[in-house]
Amino acid sequence: MKFNVPDMTCGHCVATITRAVKAVDPAAEVKADLAGKTVTVESAMPAATVAKALDQAGYANTGA
Repeated sequence: MKFNVPDMTCGHCVATITRAVKAVDPAAEVKADLAGKTVTVESAMPAATVAKALDQAGYANTGA
């Protein structure tokens, strides 16, 4: 699943997003593209659950 995360601007943002996703699915794979402001997540969790985790971490997002 891929998310547009317009407020992701630096490595700290990537680390926070990664922690938020791994909090709901420790086995998730998270790949961030800072230039494209997208996050790709491979997870067994539903996209809505991952999106909610991103929101709760302070990063508004939309599906790409």
